[in-house]
Amino acid sequence: MARPPSNPGPVFSWHRLHGDLIFTSGHAAVDVDTLARTPGDLLDETRATLENLARTLQAAGSSLERVVKVTVYMTDMGQYGAFNRVYAEFFHGPQVPARTCVEVSRLPYNFKVEIEAVATVGG
Repeated sequence: MARPPSNPGPVFSWHRLHGDLIFTSGHAAVDVDTLARTPGDLLDETRATLENLARTLQAAGSSLERVVKVTVYMTDMGQYGAFNRVYAEFFHGPQVPARTCVEVSRLPYNFKVEIEAVATVGG
């Protein structure tokens, strides 16, 4: 079983289950053991973020294949094409999730991308 990211503390949780749905908090490029920011450019951050999201989903009994909706927050929409190339490594095929991508002026800890998801769990 995948190891979920460490609990971020009393302010929020990485995910909440409601019925057969899992709602994740925004995920970013952090080391799951130390919660330290993972260095790198937007491509590195996107890859690390989606790996963390996959880990959280697996720990809750779901997976990237069961994601139905993704919300992406980016600080530079000029990197949209590059982001999509990495995103397509994780989500591909005829049943990709619905997605909203929003440019924001700033993210916590100067992250370049933050991603949250809704997925199904169970049978």
